[in-house]
Parts: sequence; structure tokens; C-alpha cells
Amino acid sequence: MGQVAQQTGTGRIWTVCVGVVAALLVMACAGLGRAQDPEADALPPEAVGISQLVTAAGLADWGRSREDPGALIMAARIVGEVPLRNQGDQPPFLTFEGLLAEAEAMAAGHPAYLAAIEQVRGQGVRGVVSSPFGNGPIATVKDVRARETFGFEVDARGGEILRIAAIGDGDTNIDLVIRDAEGRLLCQDGFGDHYPVCTLMPRVAGKVRVSVVNRGEIWTKVQILSN
Repeated sequence: MGQVAQQTGTGRIWTVCVGVVAALLVMACAGLGRAQDPEADALPPEAVGISQLVTAAGLADWGRSREDPGALIMAARIVGEVPLRNQGDQPPFLTFEGLLAEAEAMAAGHPAYLAAIEQVRGQGVRGVVSSPFGNGPIATVKDVRARETFGFEVDARGGEILRIAAIGDGDTNIDLVIRDAEGRLLCQDGFGDHYPVCTLMPRVAGKVRVSVVNRGEIWTKVQILSN
């Protein structure tokens, strides 16, 4: 892909990347269907933002595995549209600038990609200001040691959609498990990747227990998102 994009300019980059994103959006929607997936038009904007960030994480991984800076550029555009309400001491690691920096390093010697990166950088701030994702998802970054679980409680509102995702740094796969106050399983995503998602709509208000599970042999950094 790199040689073709070099020859035909930035327009070719966007054409190819849009096709990649369309395919990944289908995959992301299928992934969200693992849990209870309420009607799409009922989703709060912050929950839609979580889906978009998970899609960007998948696209970025695809680009890294193929050394394709165009995919990382598009992932940065996707991330740049979603504001985050960061909580905790650690900043998010899936970021607009971080993805563009990766793309820039990968695109050394390819003027068309480098021009596309500068174009996207110039549009980044405007994208967040005009975001359709409300105030944005709540983001918390945690380090989860090998074979350990990070758990926390969430006050869920009855009859309202709750979407939670855990985006790992890629060092190991992670699982996401949600149970009610009595320990009953509400949602589980353990499908062998590092960006599990759970979507549920509790009938009544109450606390739910969220567990982010590192089943690997090394520690991993996880960006946890909720609406």
C-alpha cells in the first residue's frame, strides 16, 4: 500500500483508508453484539464515542502489523473526533497526537503520507470542538499485572445504556466481565483480543462490578472507557 500511495498522492491514501475503516466498523459492530446490544438509535453519544475509539484501536493495530502509516493516520482522525473526560493519574495512551507520531515515524521517506499527517494535525482541534459525542467517554488508565484483575464498581441507572470498554496497550489479551451486586453475570467479553466491550441496560438502578482481567504472563496498560 505504501508504494501505491506514494505514487498517486494523498487522495489515494484516504480512498484506501476509508475502505479499511468501513470493514473495521462492521467488525466493531459485530464485537459489540457479543453483549446485550440495545437499539442503536437509543445509544447516548458518549457510548457511540466508545465504539469509535475501539474501532480506532483495531485500525491502529492493523496498521502496525502491516507497517501502514495510512491506517494510523485514519485511526488518529477517528480518535481526534472523540473528547475524553480523563480521571486518574495516568493520561490516555490512545491519543490523536500519539497515533500521528507513530504514523510519522513509519512514513519516513514517503512525502505523500507526511503531507497527509500535517493536514490532519491542522484539523485536529476543530474535530474535537465539533464533536457529536457529547462530553465524551470517561477514561481511566491502569496498569494490570500478569494474571491479575483490576476491579471497580459503577452505579448503573435503571433503563439506561451502560457501555464499558477496556483498550489494552497490545502486550497481552484482556477480558472484561460485568456482574451485578449479587454476583450474577451480566456481560463477558473474552474473545482473544485487547479491546473488549460490554453493553448492557440494567432494568433497575444499582451497582455493577466491572473486572478487567489480564490473563497474560506480563503486565499491561489498559485504558478503561465508560459513558
